[in-house]
Amino acid sequence: MSVETQPVAPGLANVVGQIRDHLRTLPTADSSVTFRAATQLAEGVRTIANIRHFALTIDEPTNLGGTDQGPNPVEVVLAALGTCQEIVYAVYAAAAGIRLERLAVDVEGDLDPRGFFGVAEVAPGFSEVRFHVQIESPESPERIAALIDDVNRHCPVLDILQRALPVSGSVALNGQPVQGSSDAR
Repeated sequence: MSVETQPVAPGLANVVGQIRDHLRTLPTADSSVTFRAATQLAEGVRTIANIRHFALTIDEPTNLGGTDQGPNPVEVVLAALGTCQEIVYAVYAAAAGIRLERLAVDVEGDLDPRGFFGVAEVAPGFSEVRFHVQIESPESPERIAALIDDVNRHCPVLDILQRALPVSGSVALNGQPVQGSSDAR
């Protein structure tokens, strides 16, 4: 991502503390939150993702048949990891009173397009994802090492990418359920 940041807003530590205090009082059954995104194919391979009150254009570059009007889905996954890392660093740094003067994350992933295009028996997704975090801070290496551990232990997108989790799907054709020969993995 490589986006320059400003030091954490002074009020963030208070907000984080209030949220933590509230979450500690919730019974386990009431602590889950559902996030949603609704997407629709617009034209060619360009899609629109509606998330809360945001509309994001997702597309492919022209060399992959798109119009290059937005990032492609795998780039969005990489951006999700980088931005999630940055947010979790900001939250945990604020809670611990750690000053961050600059934070940037670069993320890259290796993908063999033969899997997507069905011309070879290789995975259609990433074979490896790597991220590199750049921190500038007056804090000690020991405090930053503890922060790194907290971030990597609590980053939701890192967890999603590293842990196998159940994914289910359904398809409707003209309002009627239709099943292919294999379900979503």
